[in-house]
Amino acid sequence: MSGDRNIQAGRDYRETVGRNYRHSNFRDQGAYVEGDYYNNNPEQKQNLAKAAAEIQQLLETLDKTYPTDTTTGKMKVAAAAVEQIDTNPGLSNRVLSALKAGGVSAFEQLLNHPAASFVIGALQDLQETQQS
Repeated sequence: MSGDRNIQAGRDYRETVGRNYRHSNFRDQGAYVEGDYYNNNPEQKQNLAKAAAEIQQLLETLDKTYPTDTTTGKMKVAAAAVEQIDTNPGLSNRVLSALKAGGVSAFEQLLNHPAASFVIGALQDLQETQQS
């Protein structure tokens, strides 16, 4: 059958229809957050993973300068990371392209750092600023 569906449910809802992928995340607060749609393209996934790895490495480097055990420290790490991303056109283009192709929720899942939520929020703002 063309367009077979594969659905996985739980805390995250994932649905694959052909080559299209849909992901929705159920947050702890019980709110439903609509996921991003994107073509489940291996090259897009690879670009997303590479960009996330670059950001992860940057965050881990900044960890050595700023403590992340406080909200202020996390915000300082995020501000320094976003400043470095913003002043490096190559990195900025890679990150924004990956965000556009893979979606914020997919990018967010690849980052494992205490300041990740602050960085994601700043990157969303940067993406929206460049689109307008």
